[in-house]
Amino acid sequence: MGHHFVLGVSALYHDAAAALLCDGVAVAAAQEERFSRIKNDPSLPIQAIKYCLQEGKVPKDAELTVVYYEKPLSSFVRVLKTFTAIGYKGINTFPRAMEESLRRKLWVSYGVDRALKQLGFAPAKETLYAEHHMSHAAAAFYPSPFDSAAVLTFDGVGEWATSSIGIGTASSIDLLQEMRFPSSLGLLYSAFTSACGFGVNSGEYKLMGLAPFGQPRYVEKIRSEVMDLREDGSFTLNLDYFDYLAGKRMTSKKFNQLFDGPPRVAEAPITRRECDLAHSIQIVLEDVVLRVAHHAHNLTGSDQAVLGGGVALNCVANGRLLREGPFSEIWVQPAAGDAGSALGCALWAWYQVYGHERPNPQGQDSMAGALLGPAASSSSNPSSTNSDSEANHNTAETFRALGRPCEQLSNTDELAERVATVLADDAILGLCSGRMEFGPRALGNRSILADPRSPLMQRRLNLGIKNRESFRPFAPIVLEERSSEFFDLDRPSPYMSFVAPVCGAHPATETAATDSPTAKPTDPNTADPADPADPADPAAIMDLAALLQKVNSPLPAVTHVDGTARIQTVDTQRNPQLHSILSAFERLTGCPVLVNTSFNVRGEPIVLTAEDAYRCFMTTQMDYLVIDDCLFNKEQQPDWTGQSATVVAD
Repeated sequence: MGHHFVLGVSALYHDAAAALLCDGVAVAAAQEERFSRIKNDPSLPIQAIKYCLQEGKVPKDAELTVVYYEKPLSSFVRVLKTFTAIGYKGINTFPRAMEESLRRKLWVSYGVDRALKQLGFAPAKETLYAEHHMSHAAAAFYPSPFDSAAVLTFDGVGEWATSSIGIGTASSIDLLQEMRFPSSLGLLYSAFTSACGFGVNSGEYKLMGLAPFGQPRYVEKIRSEVMDLREDGSFTLNLDYFDYLAGKRMTSKKFNQLFDGPPRVAEAPITRRECDLAHSIQIVLEDVVLRVAHHAHNLTGSDQAVLGGGVALNCVANGRLLREGPFSEIWVQPAAGDAGSALGCALWAWYQVYGHERPNPQGQDSMAGALLGPAASSSSNPSSTNSDSEANHNTAETFRALGRPCEQLSNTDELAERVATVLADDAILGLCSGRMEFGPRALGNRSILADPRSPLMQRRLNLGIKNRESFRPFAPIVLEERSSEFFDLDRPSPYMSFVAPVCGAHPATETAATDSPTAKPTDPNTADPADPADPADPAAIMDLAALLQKVNSPLPAVTHVDGTARIQTVDTQRNPQLHSILSAFERLTGCPVLVNTSFNVRGEPIVLTAEDAYRCFMTTQMDYLVIDDCLFNKEQQPDWTGQSATVVAD
């Protein structure tokens, strides 16, 4: 009897992805953006589907089940009812919304069948449609290490639901309560993201990073004017302050009046107002999450919880939930956003439609370290059947044939020692090795590594490598067995799900407003004010880089302005190579911690192929590059004459 393959697809909104189950086991998952090189690509993920089918060795004559992550007809009805309710306000955006649904979203099954035909496969044996929040719930619960758990999902909107509470037990998930559109925690946070000048569905993590620079000046205005928040975490938004129903913009003129001005123009200097808005909405979001968590705990009686949906990527809120919430254990799906729903809807079909029994996880998650994407050595040619050693040999030979010299290292220990040596010498190194991560976090296979002890490293990485705003923090990786010595976290965090204090760090406490007419800007987000800035003036321009320099920490490159860090613990099971590198660095320096940031520049997706990695290496100020077992020294490379890495505002 042949294998049963289930292909999950999320697409046509943002961050499209595909995931493949073989007999219930996740064998492949990837976002379309990594192949197309279009950040947050929403397109039907044809290249990701192709990769999944090839990685899973799906026979051309296999009877394939396709599952879509939401119900397009239900979403279409919501759009129709919304535009009916707002009347003339939607006259300019209604035609575009109708065209999007009628031309693409309602015909997604035909699009997938057409893609399968192009790839040489028969049409799907069966096409199923999961509810959006069930896809999030399934992605959170089924791969989790728990046999039973409360299930919490938060995002912008699915068909109608914007958050849900459920209970997962063995093979079943029951969604018990939900909050409905237009009241949405995700859309509320995105509205403030837009007001602060960052992109909706792409800049929310910037807002989270900006929040510690501000004060909670607007919290009471949000709670008293913008929302009616109840004890159980449910709330009703005052839609007078928003304009997202019409699809034109997130906020209204009334919002601007309440919060001291119009939305910040992208790339304009960041003022005290944006910092305070970010801080205030972050506090409100955490409050909502904690209230929902307590209600879910009472409702389900479970001491364990799993989190899904885009809001679950807010690792600051997750950290607070871990410290202050009612649950003893929490697990967050590493691809918690819509991309992860491709995996979630496939798992929903496997367990709840086909009725398979879920194995007892026995405290271990089944995400395989989230390393479900293409291997670096074969990602340019996913159909390659080369063994790892053959692929690595080909990597070295291919680059040498192009006149790009590299040192081929004989084994994992030698590679770890060489990498640790250059990092200890204050170098910045790109690491592109093994299978690519699924989800937004680089977890060590498509990462840029550096020494966290260097007080200049955060600035070097932001301005010389990432080409991004100077206030953005970097995450540490740490040996799991040593993590509690450096971070106030009492459990593993293999997927960067939680923010926690850095041991021995003292946050910056002084104002960050440029209060002198002679203050010099340090990046595009700062500028010299014409007059001395009033500390209470919302328009005061903030010198965020200067404030970061006032943080006192033993690990300054990974310590944010409030003395915290987003932690990834590394064990030998999920990523033995990264564990070896950290161990070697510890032997050299006594420090089992490194900076880990995603291998990309601003506006570009994380690198997929060896060629992507080399191009990024050559067009930034990286010093070394590892591709599988090959080490490249920038000083030995020929001058770069290829296309530069894309750098755009996002």
